[in-house]
Amino acid sequence: MRKTSLTLISASALLCILMINTLSAQDNRIDIIRPDAPELAEFGEYDIGVRTLQFVDPERIDILNTPRGGESVYYDRSLTVEVWYPALLESNQHSGGQYQAITRNPAITATLNGRAVRDAQPNSEDASYPLIIISHGYPGNRYLLSHLGENLASKGYVAVSIDHTDSTYDDQKAFASTLYNRPLDQRFILNTMAGLSEDSDSFLNGLLDAETTGVVGYSMGGYGLVNNLGGGYNEEIASSFMAPQNGLLNEHTSANPQYRDNLDSRIKAGFAVAPWGMASGFWSAEDLAGINVPTFYLAGDADTVAGYDEGTRAIFENAVNSDRYLLTFKNAGHNAGAPYPVPVEILNNEDTTGASHYTDPVWDTVRMNNIMDHFATAYFDHILKGKEGRVSYLELVPDGADAVYSVSNGQPKDDHTYWKGFGPGGAIGLKLEHLEPGQ
Repeated sequence: MRKTSLTLISASALLCILMINTLSAQDNRIDIIRPDAPELAEFGEYDIGVRTLQFVDPERIDILNTPRGGESVYYDRSLTVEVWYPALLESNQHSGGQYQAITRNPAITATLNGRAVRDAQPNSEDASYPLIIISHGYPGNRYLLSHLGENLASKGYVAVSIDHTDSTYDDQKAFASTLYNRPLDQRFILNTMAGLSEDSDSFLNGLLDAETTGVVGYSMGGYGLVNNLGGGYNEEIASSFMAPQNGLLNEHTSANPQYRDNLDSRIKAGFAVAPWGMASGFWSAEDLAGINVPTFYLAGDADTVAGYDEGTRAIFENAVNSDRYLLTFKNAGHNAGAPYPVPVEILNNEDTTGASHYTDPVWDTVRMNNIMDHFATAYFDHILKGKEGRVSYLELVPDGADAVYSVSNGQPKDDHTYWKGFGPGGAIGLKLEHLEPGQ
């Protein structure tokens, strides 16, 4: 009887999950919380507003038009961002809205559905909120991690996600532009958002606290983030065949005496998802020792794009002067955690080009999104807000498969060592490691 009962429960849970995933694909929902999601993946107490803004950074070096061996050409670099924030909805407003997102197949635009309300009134009652900057990969766009932007805004953060010029699906240019511009874009957006928080004409006036900023970087976003945390690039890479012309990448190298002066001390926490560059020679151990900002790393151990042992794990192990965590999705690839589920517009098209950009061969995308949102909440709440008790979601048995789930009548027993916030079996396939400065 017990075996039959457990089988029926498992079958029922599986059916529920499959139905939710089907609905998610049909509706392109970015806000699905699976029944097996960890505790902190749930949305928070705030309604969510969203606005699209455009900024211009004047007099940036134009990598694409600067001649090799010639003088640098300068231009006004335009960046579009999506800003999510805690909101106060009017009596006639209801939670929910849509995004028109160009996909990995630029010929296809997807309609994404989430919880944010366009142009909603900001909720300044508990302001100012920590700032989170979200930086996508190459290529990508500002919607790729929209599940995280909405989720954190519901918990009392202002999240701004960047469309990196020359790096988006419909504006993908030479890689050298991304290599040079990514750290600069992140710092420019931080400085611009800080300015708007003090602008009486902006809806962001008084809403955010730029002094407590966290940066989330995925792939090339992680490449830029590691540099902004203090990991100057290897001097030798600046003259390599893939680097921008005329040694322009030297601006971001450890050997440049001005490099560290250009870093922004308002960045108090990093969240690097499959950061690209280590396996390609962009850092040495000495370069990574320059990082002292607390950082949470997330990766799949089957990542063939950024690498794992020679990629994300190597960054984690060599950033010896920082407090850091590494969450590993066993058998997952480069897409672990970050992208929202594959849009139905791609699945329904005869040409399914780009579908693999949003999927993993082993892991369900929504489940990975939920796990990532859970740990981003725990980490940023702990580091940026100093929220009591959040560190207990990070102090875990390193391998989830080794943790013991032992609960009676809803209360943990003495031998219970399971990952806090996870249900039975929910931590299998995951590892969370922690190293303190000096380790």
